[in-house]
Amino acid sequence: MDWFNTPDGPEEKATPAAPLLVSELSAIISDLLDDPRLQDVRVRGEVTNYKHHGSGHRYFSLSEKGGGSTAAVIKCVMWRSDADRLAFRPEEGMEVVVTGSVTLYAPHGAYQLRVRSMEKAGLGEKYLLLEKWKKELAEEGLFSQERKRDLPAFPVRIGVVTSETGAVIHDIRNVITRRYPVEIIISPTAVQGEEAHGEIAAAIRRLSGLVDVVIVARGGGSFEDLFSFNHPEVVRAIASCPAPVVSAIGHEVDVTLADLAADIRAPTPSAAAELVVPDRNTLRLQLMELRDLMGSALLGRLAWAKEEITGLRDRLRPRRLAQKIEERQQFTADLAERLERAVSTRLERDRLLLAGMRMALESHNPVAVLARGFCVAEKDGTIVNSTGRLVEKDRLRLRFYDGSSQVIVERVNHDGNV
Repeated sequence: MDWFNTPDGPEEKATPAAPLLVSELSAIISDLLDDPRLQDVRVRGEVTNYKHHGSGHRYFSLSEKGGGSTAAVIKCVMWRSDADRLAFRPEEGMEVVVTGSVTLYAPHGAYQLRVRSMEKAGLGEKYLLLEKWKKELAEEGLFSQERKRDLPAFPVRIGVVTSETGAVIHDIRNVITRRYPVEIIISPTAVQGEEAHGEIAAAIRRLSGLVDVVIVARGGGSFEDLFSFNHPEVVRAIASCPAPVVSAIGHEVDVTLADLAADIRAPTPSAAAELVVPDRNTLRLQLMELRDLMGSALLGRLAWAKEEITGLRDRLRPRRLAQKIEERQQFTADLAERLERAVSTRLERDRLLLAGMRMALESHNPVAVLARGFCVAEKDGTIVNSTGRLVEKDRLRLRFYDGSSQVIVERVNHDGNV
């Protein structure tokens, strides 16, 4: 009941307002709850009274963690359409962060929180940490495409880093055994948990120098379950591994930093096994095709060689060969006859030339001149060709064609008369 004060007179008792129906009051409260600040709120609290209804809806309460019996409590509902997207199963006492709107549940006259999404408390911090690691490792070049390596075509040993008790290792073994049996070396490790990243990195390093390719694998899980594969220690172990690394972590939609650092990412562990080894059935078919191609090429070569041999045989038949030899003999005889005639002609021409030269030389031979009655006078070994060189009593040597004699000059006549 409300009371009003009038400005001109004493306080008087006001007429009471008409009472509201419950539904009307609920409508007023509902309008008040339409405040935008209450339509998209994030609330952190501890799950209590959790019920998974047969319809698929989830009913629970959120209370302040550690608040004891005096803790504030708010009732929550999560419809099936939203609950089906949960990546984990909420449990009593689990601390979570929910996002939703405050609504009025008219039948009970109580407000509640209609939850649209839920995550484990601390998950937001992990997302921020993930982005920080991603940036740092990218700056180190660990995600660079240039450092990616090709897988060996025919590996001898395959290393597998995974849990030795899960289904993953069995899937990998089955695929490799079926496709191309090779030696598999298991490097076991925990694949989730607060300390799992150290075990995973150590398991990768244990395979150094022992295998030709490494598979790092884990089955599906929530973001939190896979978080160990985002740790820088795991990323650096993959980047420094001497053998190429294939990652197969979670489902295809799950991408971890380990996937970014690996040389190849596979959508599933089975797909990773298919990537690292060839298919022997495919190889067998390829070998058969190569065999057929080589057989065809060999047959073609043999056919060509047969044609060549047939041609040679035709050219080397005895009768035809004898004819060829006879033709060559005739040709050789003709050449010999022509050579003989040419040599004879050349010799006769050279003989006549020599005879002419001999006659010319003989005509200029001093001995021949002396034989016609001439002689040569020499004084002191020098031929005397003028009387100007002579004086009385000079000793001269007279050379004849058949000898010589010594004489003394009694008189020199310079006028040319004897």
